[in-house]
Amino acid sequence: MTVLTKLASQLNRKDERPNIELARELAGTNSVEGIQEIVENLVNPNRKMKADCIKVAYEIGRVKPELICDYAEIFIALLKSQNNRLVWGAMQVLSTIAEISAITLMKHLNAIKHAIKTGSVITADKGILTLAKLAAVNEQYQERIVPFLIEHLKSCRTKEIPQHAESILLAITSKTKDEFLKVLEEREQYLTKPQARRVQKIYRKLAELP
Repeated sequence: MTVLTKLASQLNRKDERPNIELARELAGTNSVEGIQEIVENLVNPNRKMKADCIKVAYEIGRVKPELICDYAEIFIALLKSQNNRLVWGAMQVLSTIAEISAITLMKHLNAIKHAIKTGSVITADKGILTLAKLAAVNEQYQERIVPFLIEHLKSCRTKEIPQHAESILLAITSKTKDEFLKVLEEREQYLTKPQARRVQKIYRKLAELP
């Protein structure tokens, strides 16, 4: 029996609840066949069905990334899609499987960077998180990724600073914390009070690094 009948669009639902429930069901039963069907239909001609499938995919990634990680190449390819929903949805999947699929994602580092620079706000948010998680995997990845993340922090929109800095913090070590701290201090003057409070928490966490 196809799992597609349980998608929100096929049930004439406008909310995401059916997609979330389907993701939980597939993850809970480790349904390899069901997950494969979801991934295969990311290229379905039906636009609503594609949107449902990408939602199911990243909800699976949230709870059991190991079930979706084998499809990393497919999600990376979607970063070039003309369908913005698929682009930011694919980046959200990548943010959940970054550590597990690190070797694969590193092969496509430039594609991820390009999507961050040219994509939507959500694509950038999830892209920065994806790269930060990748950088945290090992020192070699840090050396390749952290300079890009810090340069991004220098020029991203002011309102993005707290969230992106929180993500980048995952990749910061004692070797890079001074440079990271310098950028935050330079941009802090432009933050609102709530934004500044979030950055203050980052300072406290940086102080705990050796």
